[in-house]
Formats: sequence, structure tokens, C-alpha cells
Amino acid sequence: MSYDFDLFVIGAGSGGIAAARRAAEYGAKVGIAESGRLGGTCVNRGCVPKKLLVYASHFPAYFEEAQGYGWQVGERHLDWSKLIRAVDNEVTRLNGIYQRMLDNSQVQVFRDRGVFVDAHGIQVGDRKVTADKILIAVGGKPTKPDNIPGIEYAITSDEMFHLPHQPRRFVVLGGGYIGVEFASILNGLGSQVTQIIRADQILRGFDEDIRTQIHEGMAKHGVQFLSGTEGIAIEKTESGLKIHVQSGDQETVVEADGVSLAATGRIPNIQNLGLENTQVEVRQGAIAVNPQSQTAVDHIFAVGDCTDRINLTPVAIKEGRAFADAHFGGKSWQMSYDNVPTAVFSNPEAATVGLTEAEAVERYGAEAIKIYRSRFRPMYYTLPDKDEKTLMKLIVNQETDRVLGAHMVGDDAAEIIQGVAIALKMGATKADFDATVAIHPSAAEEFVTMR
Repeated sequence: MSYDFDLFVIGAGSGGIAAARRAAEYGAKVGIAESGRLGGTCVNRGCVPKKLLVYASHFPAYFEEAQGYGWQVGERHLDWSKLIRAVDNEVTRLNGIYQRMLDNSQVQVFRDRGVFVDAHGIQVGDRKVTADKILIAVGGKPTKPDNIPGIEYAITSDEMFHLPHQPRRFVVLGGGYIGVEFASILNGLGSQVTQIIRADQILRGFDEDIRTQIHEGMAKHGVQFLSGTEGIAIEKTESGLKIHVQSGDQETVVEADGVSLAATGRIPNIQNLGLENTQVEVRQGAIAVNPQSQTAVDHIFAVGDCTDRINLTPVAIKEGRAFADAHFGGKSWQMSYDNVPTAVFSNPEAATVGLTEAEAVERYGAEAIKIYRSRFRPMYYTLPDKDEKTLMKLIVNQETDRVLGAHMVGDDAAEIIQGVAIALKMGATKADFDATVAIHPSAAEEFVTMR
């Protein structure tokens, strides 16, 4: 049977674009459908604009610390509108780059949402196209809990980059990495921030030492935490919002200037995709795939956040390229989910790769695990005389000497852990770390000098 395309991709985010371009490089005729901005969540509503705001939020501390090095810093003021406009301009520039990359790869772009009409057919706007293979790469979207009265008054992370004014009082609901990052950003930019979490600590699932260090660091920088909450209700007032927080018999009322952020999770963006017109299976709200990203339908595949495996941009990109290499390039390989590094761009920053201490103990037993920790004030903070601490941690299997996990909280954690991740991926031992000559003076040298 003849089809319009060898491959049709639904969703032009990181994974979809990576797969489309790679398949086209192998000579496949490729089409891709996207109703929003090219680049998906990462470029438009996630990694890129968020990291730019993270950079902006660091300047007040830099101004203060500069005085310790002899600099005299004068009056300063944040122009919120200029910042938001600059961030949006950069996102727009990147959108243009993605369009040019797809054009140069001769991938046909359809600026509409693709919807299945049958196993090989996709409706895109007013046109139906057919494809031999179809890749679903529609990503995820933020979700708000439906059990909080007044939750309609809260915004999601998607709207954070378009606030017309900086809120003086800002409330974050949720203790995951998105909530933690935005709480740090707004706090750094000068807003009064309260973060409301149901658990005792933020960042469930991360190593316990990491959670504690970030929580304490954020609190020291001025973020107010309300933890162990049992009930939340949001009330609209003339001056903004009142968030009623119930903890046991005690109710606390927190006020916000018009907006609060519901950072309470994300779900696969697979609604209204026409999956019911195929035999693609959905499990626990995500598209079910095998290790080769194949769905229950042989010629339909899915990558990225819509599969809810590891929801990170670089993971989606590798999944997309692995799919294209295997099916159009004759180079069969599959994505490995072991030792995937990740970072939390909070203040203080954190990054991690490999097993947490709890995971290592569960897998190998407490007697087989040895923990190396170092907590210190980096040299940078000595002249400003600031009480800022860096935490580094290695988790080692004593039987094999292999490093199972590396974790860090502190300046440049993501940059440092990226290099450490290579060592873990290669199976480095603690002896390998010890045999590596340190770069002095640096914070990173602590990873190769811990005893």
C-alpha cells in the first residue's frame, strides 16, 4: 500500500523533532504536526525560559556578594516587563531555528494538531494524511487537583512566563521540582514566597540528604514553607487571593497578589488524540510502549513525556533518535534508563545521577553500601562572609567498589554532575575517583578527595 509519508510525527517537541530530522537524514519522507509553538514544553514553557529566569534571580545575590570583593554596587531595580519580554524574544528566536532545521531537513510541517482517524490515517486540520509509521510525541501538560476549592484561581507553570506584573506575594502549591524551582526564582527576584506542601519536605523521590539540604537552603534564603498540610482552599478577594491551609486543628491563611502557582504534577497530553480509533493501549494515563518505544500497534510508536517513563527533554531526544536509527537507519539500539542525570534549578541548585541512598540500600542491603559525604562552604563565599554550604555525596557498593550514585547541592551542581555522570555510566569505582587528580581550588575536586 502507498502512503503519503514514510513517517508522520504527531507533536513537534524535543523528541518529535529529533526523530523527524534523524529519519529524514536517512532519506525518509517525513511529516510532522504541531498546533503550538515548535519546540514543545522545554523550549516554550519549561527548560529554556525557566533557566533564563533562574539566571535573572541570581543577580540580587551577586550584587550583595560583589561588595565582599571590593565592588561598590549602586541602586538597582528589576524591570519585570523587560525581563519577560526578553525571555519571550529568545523563545521566539528558538522557534525560528527549529523551523529552519525542519525546513533544511525537508520535513513537512503541518501547523495543526494531528488526530488519528484510523491506524494509518491522521486528520490534520482540514486534510487527512497517511503514513507507513507514526510516532506520537505529544508530551505532557500541567494538571491542577480537582479537590481544592477555588483551584480555578491558580495558574499552572505554563502561564508563569506571561505574568504582566511581578507578584509581591506569591504562593506555590506543591513540593515537586517545578514548584521548588519557581519558588526559588520568585524569591530571588524579590517576591515574598510561601510554598505549601502536603509532606514534611520537598522533592519526594530525591535522595534524603538532597531534600534536606535544599529545603534548609531555600528557607534560609527567605522562602516560607507550610508543610504537612491536610486541606487547602483558595478564596478570591478584591486585593488578590487568600489561601486557607488546614494542618490538624490549625488553619493558616496566606495572601497572594492575584496569582498562585499550582505545581501539583503533569500528565501525558493524549486527550483528543483519536487513540480510540487505533489499538494503542493507554495504561495509567500514559501511552504503553515496549523498550523499543513501540505501542500495541506494530507501526505506531511513542516517545517522551506522553509515555511517562523518565520525563526529561534529553531522554525524549534519545528515544526519538533511537527510534529513527532503528527503523530508518538500520542501526538498532534502545534508550538506556540507567544513570540518567538530572538537576533541580532551585536556590541552592541540586543535581543527581544514579541511585539514592534508600534505593541502594533496598537493592543491595545496608551492609553492602558505604556513604561518603562532604559539606563545606565554597571559597567564593569566604570574602562576602555568607553562610552558604555545598553538599556532595557518593554512594558506593563496598563489594564491587562501584559508585552507584552521586549527588550534589550547591553552585554549578548541574555542570559538575554532568561530568560525574559519564564516570558512573562507564562503571567507575571509588578507586577510580580517588586516582583522579583534583583541580584545585575548585568545589568539584571534593568528588575525588572524599575519604
